[in-house]
Amino acid sequence: MNITFRQLKAFTSVARHKSFTKAADELHLTQSSLSGLIKEMERHIDTRLFDRTTRQIHLSDAGERILPHALRVLHDMQLLGNEIADLKDFHQGKVRIAAPQQLAASAMPELIRQFKLTYPDIQVNLIDCSIEDVINQVQILDADLGIGPEYPFSADVVANELFTSPFCLVLRPDHPLADRQKLTWRDLGENDLITLQEPFAKQIADELPLDISSRLFRSDYEVNFLSTALGMVKMGLGITVALSYADAWVKEQGLVMVPISEPVISRKFLLYKNKHRSITPATAAFENFLAKYVSAWGHHQSA
Repeated sequence: MNITFRQLKAFTSVARHKSFTKAADELHLTQSSLSGLIKEMERHIDTRLFDRTTRQIHLSDAGERILPHALRVLHDMQLLGNEIADLKDFHQGKVRIAAPQQLAASAMPELIRQFKLTYPDIQVNLIDCSIEDVINQVQILDADLGIGPEYPFSADVVANELFTSPFCLVLRPDHPLADRQKLTWRDLGENDLITLQEPFAKQIADELPLDISSRLFRSDYEVNFLSTALGMVKMGLGITVALSYADAWVKEQGLVMVPISEPVISRKFLLYKNKHRSITPATAAFENFLAKYVSAWGHHQSA
């Protein structure tokens, strides 16, 4: 039996997506190349891995039994690859950080700039992704560290609290509420609210009294990214809410950020690590720098 690494990657990707098309896109292969890898693997083990219909594909009974072993082999190979890469990069150093798109676009560039002033020879790779994928990137060892909001994670991952950031209102400087030092959720009144799609908006709505949440979250506009919401606010299409760590980004757009209370709704941000990943000198340097940086930064966000 001669199963290759590429065949295992192809098999686990199709199993995860339940789609040859999506798996081929993920692996940057043509569908015919991907199908060829699956057929080669099936030929080597003399067993069908997937049951195919005209509309869907499912793991066969054999595929279900093989999948956990395939994932474990890929995990071990990824560990080996990372360790070898770290040995090569020992003197220069490299650290891979996963962060959700909103945090990556707003607060992370300044953090990385400050880090590079202290450690100019350490390369920082920032992986901007969805909130859900931050933990996945850490779990599959594509990222050394993950920074993101509190979110369920597996037994392979450990997490420590970094900081807490409250939600604030974002609006144009000529808006009637822009000169207020602090607002309540009731003050938002009948304004058109631009929200990020679930689970972002739902998490806020669930922490508000029903009469307020039903009035505010009428789905005037729903967008995927804060950058889009800020652009719409800038054009006078409504107001939006954002976590306070994005204040510098908001100001760059010429907009105003005002704290919201009664109640104060916050998000806790954690540092995620894979407990099976050895800590390199570069990763340790970034983690120590992050702790010192966030002690002041997190206090500011919570104020």
